[in-house]
Amino acid sequence: MTPTPPRNASTAHPTADPTSDLLVRARHLAPELVALRREFHRHPELSFQEHRTAARVAEALRGMGYEVRTGVARTGVVAELRVGPEGGADAGSSRTVALRADMDALPIQEANAHDFVSETPGVMHACGHDAHVAGLLGAARLLADLQREGHLPTGRVRLLFQPSEETMDAEGKSGGRRMAEEGAMAGVHAVVGLHVGAHLECGRVYLAPGPFFGGADTIHIRVEGRAAHAARPHEGVDALVLAAQGVLAAQMAVSRRIAPERRGVVSLGTIRGGVAHNIVCDRVEIEGTLRYFEPEVRAALRQAVTEAFTALETQGATVQVTFVDGYPPVVNDAATTTRVRAASARVAGAGVLMSEEASEAAMTAEDFSFLAARAPGAFFWLGAALPDAREHHHPRFDIDEEVIPLGAALLAGAAIELLNPEPR
Repeated sequence: MTPTPPRNASTAHPTADPTSDLLVRARHLAPELVALRREFHRHPELSFQEHRTAARVAEALRGMGYEVRTGVARTGVVAELRVGPEGGADAGSSRTVALRADMDALPIQEANAHDFVSETPGVMHACGHDAHVAGLLGAARLLADLQREGHLPTGRVRLLFQPSEETMDAEGKSGGRRMAEEGAMAGVHAVVGLHVGAHLECGRVYLAPGPFFGGADTIHIRVEGRAAHAARPHEGVDALVLAAQGVLAAQMAVSRRIAPERRGVVSLGTIRGGVAHNIVCDRVEIEGTLRYFEPEVRAALRQAVTEAFTALETQGATVQVTFVDGYPPVVNDAATTTRVRAASARVAGAGVLMSEEASEAAMTAEDFSFLAARAPGAFFWLGAALPDAREHHHPRFDIDEEVIPLGAALLAGAAIELLNPEPR
């Protein structure tokens, strides 16, 4: 993106409200931001493989005057904009605000027919991360322009272009976790992110304090029996039949272990077993996920699944149930969320905000949780539904691109609000 020429530094002065024309500025950038989104959409990259995307992001940010680090969490980019003096009376009270966008795509073959479909076979931006990257680059441009004009509060804006939100590596670490471990959140006072919602009313902001995205763990189950001829099943231990019992028992146990007013779910997504149609199955392997908001619910779900399957050992099976820790819940900090909601109303009008009650928490998982564990965070949905709303992680996923400049303005407005000292 080409930087806007700065105003004469001698005439620049802080405005009473630098967020007042952010949306107007962002809409002027709309053609560039849409073009960027389509560029990223044509060239999707899987988790921890976002080399082209990261290089393009770093190039754009350097052109705007940001200090840029690459190779963070393997393929991530961290950029910083400093406003005001590094020393002196204001330095000790200045704040650092982080804004985050994820960059990775999914292993899905695109089925859309528009003129910017993925050019990488079997890989597609099917969750909107291309729009996240374009939107955060737009926010970067807005903030850089305001900084040159002398219209930003003292402090630092840190931009986190994060790899691998969709999955974890062989060490069980996602891009968000690796960025946090590698110091991307050091010194941060607040962190903000958004997710476009292809299923949500276009142009509306869904944001509420407290648990907002669920935690997710992976379940691995092995049920071992004993093979036999299918005509003489009594000579074996049928792992397939017993595994089916375990699946049903786990679902029933979940519905009876979790209080109705609390939320938790177990979904078993794959089952593999058997070698031939006429041999009693001797091994079944099952994989699934559990979702939760509260630690107590997580513990109850794990216990319910474990007991449902280990009970099969009384019928001759050998059972192993293991859980792999996934993403913790995203919990929005109350004070930060209140300030981001206020900033959103100033940027785009109170009408864009859905009520907190309507901004219901989702069981989907998001590794923004690793960043929000290091500093108070606010994460929100930005509705982006087309007239024929699309599903996330689907070959025909798509969004209304009009929300990209809105997202840029909302992120920039949140950063400006949070750079200011906390209200007392």
